[in-house]
Amino acid sequence: MINYEYITTYIRNTINKNEGFLRELERYAEENHIPIIQPEVAKLITVLGNMQKPGRILEIGTAIGYSAILMTSFLKQGGKIDTIERYEKMAEKARENIKMAGKEDTINIIIGDAMDVLACLDKQYDMIFVDAAKGQYPEFLPHCMRMLVKGGLLISDNVLYQGMVATNELVVRRKKTIVTRLRKYLTTLCNSDELETCIIPVGDGVALSYKLK
Repeated sequence: MINYEYITTYIRNTINKNEGFLRELERYAEENHIPIIQPEVAKLITVLGNMQKPGRILEIGTAIGYSAILMTSFLKQGGKIDTIERYEKMAEKARENIKMAGKEDTINIIIGDAMDVLACLDKQYDMIFVDAAKGQYPEFLPHCMRMLVKGGLLISDNVLYQGMVATNELVVRRKKTIVTRLRKYLTTLCNSDELETCIIPVGDGVALSYKLK
């Protein structure tokens, strides 16, 4: 948690709880210790998505399919989501959840290492959501830039990484390489003349990047 606990608690208490299948997935994730996007991040993405109404979304990091299913709520009618998952067992669970949500015609799971998949993809996306191996964010970026349309939105989750990215005082030795790479990633985002980027301290840190050209 990167904010004071009372702030996070207050913000989460302002958010209406999900009902139905998304709520079931939240319970499943909690019971099985599977990380999914935090409630305040989910709400931020939903607000942005409703403003943009993307027709095509790329997600890097499927897990159990929670965020992909969530993003169908603001997808343009007839739109599609491609989501990349490295682990076949996790992808199978996501596929099961997506089918149960009735979104199997909207969400396409691509199984494989994200770098290998990204190198082969040649599509254009209105929104790209990055939520996979944090140490690989700098390597993901050129592919994201290649496929993100002008006026598109790149959302990068967990970029403050438990606050370690913001201060060396919190850095755990075994996480030093990841922290270094995330700092490099954020520096590249914030200094790119193709992007307008802001970093928001919600969840574990979210970077929002608007593609200017």
